[in-house]
Amino acid sequence: MIAVLPILDGERCQGCGDCVAGCPTGAVALVEGRAAIVHPDDCNYCADCETLCPRQAISCPFEIVLGD
Repeated sequence: MIAVLPILDGERCQGCGDCVAGCPTGAVALVEGRAAIVHPDDCNYCADCETLCPRQAISCPFEIVLGD
């Protein structure tokens, strides 16, 4: 299975760090002043990074489906 990770738009990202602070697994970090998925195996697809980004620089191309 190929994992589909959040997509980070380096043009929109201003390096505020909100996504880094809010990532529960530490998968996101600032690299050269921009957000990056530095630990892709740790991403749990919670989409918190997308929600927290004030510049909409992160998009999650997957749908979170909650089971019963």
